Amino acid sequence: MCDGRSSVLTMGSAGSLVLAHVGGAQVAPLQLGPAAAYGLLYGVRARHLAGTPRAVPRWRQTCFYGGLLVIVLALVSPLGHVADELFVAHMAEHLLLTDVGALLLVLGLTGPLLAPVLRIRALGWLRAFAHPLVALPLWSVNLLAWHIPVLHDAAVRHDGIHALQHLGFVGFGMAMWMALFGPLPKPAWFGNAAKLGYIIAVRLVGAALANVFLFGGGAFFDVYAPGERHWHLAPRTDQNAAGAVMMVWESLFTLALFGWLFWKAADEGEERQELLDLAAARGVPVTETRAARAVAAGRGGDLRRRIEAGG
Repeated sequence: MCDGRSSVLTMGSAGSLVLAHVGGAQVAPLQLGPAAAYGLLYGVRARHLAGTPRAVPRWRQTCFYGGLLVIVLALVSPLGHVADELFVAHMAEHLLLTDVGALLLVLGLTGPLLAPVLRIRALGWLRAFAHPLVALPLWSVNLLAWHIPVLHDAAVRHDGIHALQHLGFVGFGMAMWMALFGPLPKPAWFGNAAKLGYIIAVRLVGAALANVFLFGGGAFFDVYAPGERHWHLAPRTDQNAAGAVMMVWESLFTLALFGWLFWKAADEGEERQELLDLAAARGVPVTETRAARAVAAGRGGDLRRRIEAGG
């Protein structure tokens, strides 16, 4: 009985020490400032559009603020503290920022919401920033560059560089997702087949980096050595765990994106055929190409109204 009670007390003491070490919320003003500013600007614009035909749908607002919440929690929760000590935690944090947070932010955007920004001449380059042939290389370079040991170590050691790193992950992550889910016009050639290739390319870049961490040999980052000693984790084990987390996440996310693309292709095909049938019944000349472009751009409803109006 005494031995059992001692074991429980020992485990409880160890758990308390771990919780005390991890601590509570982390304060990161350089990283939380942009999130607060974007949330404020989004709220002001969404309120301005409320009650008009261009109002931001509630589900999009939920996505945007959900994305900000994911980003903030990734930075200020205990994960943000452990991410400075273990590479596997840092990897989990970056996946939340780039894949979950950035994706939700993009899903929260609409054309009317972005209109004031896009009308600023100095920011006209943002349209090209979301082009798939621009977004994919920039996202890839950013991802790979920040895992070069000298840059990665500097980001962990210096708050300013760390904030820049996270801003890059979110910003370039948004650009990568904008090509698939964003409200800006897509190139005519960027149909479902091209999107499938785009998804595969994105996932291959992530998988290649994950394989480097899994099978690349010794640990690449010295900055985690003190934390790994504290957590009694070998540097190579920490790195392998980070690669495994990335590989599993990439696989699951790829399957989800494939499912979305196949559903979208079937849904678009059905809507396109409905528009063509309606046009034929009303005697309005509408080509299959025109119907396909309207549906792909999310403007099938506009074309439907024109057909019903007789033009």
